[in-house]
Amino acid sequence: MGRIDGGPFTCCCCRYQIVVIDDSARLDSHLLGSAWRRIAMKAGGLVCSSFQSLSSCTRSAAHRSISGKSSLLRSFGGSDFSRKIQFSVFGISKYQIRRIGATAASSMAASFSPEQARVPPAVSLPSPPINKFKIGLCQLSVTDDKGRNIKHARKAIEDAASQGAKLVLLPEIWNSPYSNDSFPVYAEDIDAGGDASPSTAMLSEVSRLLKITIVGGSIPERCGDRLYNTCCVFGADGKLKAKHRKIHLFDIDIPGKITFKESKTLTAGESPTVVDTDVGRIGIGICYDIRFQELAMLYAARGAHLICYPGAFNMTTGPLHWELLQRARATDNQLYVATCSPARDAGAGYVAWGHSTLVGPFGEILATTDHDEAIIISEIDYSNIELRRTNLPLEKQRRGDLYQLVDVQRSSGETH
Repeated sequence: MGRIDGGPFTCCCCRYQIVVIDDSARLDSHLLGSAWRRIAMKAGGLVCSSFQSLSSCTRSAAHRSISGKSSLLRSFGGSDFSRKIQFSVFGISKYQIRRIGATAASSMAASFSPEQARVPPAVSLPSPPINKFKIGLCQLSVTDDKGRNIKHARKAIEDAASQGAKLVLLPEIWNSPYSNDSFPVYAEDIDAGGDASPSTAMLSEVSRLLKITIVGGSIPERCGDRLYNTCCVFGADGKLKAKHRKIHLFDIDIPGKITFKESKTLTAGESPTVVDTDVGRIGIGICYDIRFQELAMLYAARGAHLICYPGAFNMTTGPLHWELLQRARATDNQLYVATCSPARDAGAGYVAWGHSTLVGPFGEILATTDHDEAIIISEIDYSNIELRRTNLPLEKQRRGDLYQLVDVQRSSGETH
């Protein structure tokens, strides 16, 4: 805590401090709103722009407490800032008016550091291995033939890579129909690999051969007696770098429109996922995860450059929220957001909306498509993240004295 006129700026139980900033228009508004107010709060006191702005009862109490004094507030004239923010000091029984000189005021304001709005504090944006690269979004048609789906996905990945993509994103549930009946039938043991997981075996092989990073959409995963909706990330060496199990299960009931409950068959994941790759630090969410802004904020606080959301929004929520949520997550966190949906099959039990999209850190749509099969190729330039965060320095302006986002895993030392 700063010192004023040589004494500590503290409060005991019998004193209530009033900090009067006589010429508040000359003080930086952010410092007035944060530094001074917070300093007074910690001192158990009150900040106002002038004595006259105190409530009438407080003014009266202050006047009564210093009866016999010639003046409560002595304003110094002239245009010099160092003179205009000086105050008289009165030793009073209940209220204290503190005199703050220009030097002390500037020093206290400059040294003020608000509480972090993220706990632990946000990680600095890491320097990516590559600043510019192409991403491929493979919006695929899905059938009830798993073998066909795997071959079709491989062909799409190869096509995207041939167009220069260094990162390829697949849709949610691309190897299976999207239904609770299908999930147990098409589920794979990812940890066992090989024949037990032909979908991930293909992703591993093709990422190694093409030397690209693949965010492999999602597939039903079997682990013991549980099923998960799981996204696997493979590096350019073909190795599994991360596995994200869908955290927020899609349970929805809109009468006359759609009813679906993933929780009938699937188990929710228990861990957010941020992974360092050859194309930067990537946060992973699956479909319904995009609705929860805290997850995206957590990824941004962990230093993600990009969040990938394989998803299969439907014909009810898709036109209402799909684009809106993508742009919101990108804008709020000033990073890139990429989504990939299955292509629309009007005859399927669950009809996907499509419209796979890449959104930039200013909320701008960089590339998108309609509902048909497509491979979207677009460029990501991470220098735009720093540019937008300089234009709008949201992280520096967060009010950690009023609200905080707690990263439970990082707080407990479970992750980086």
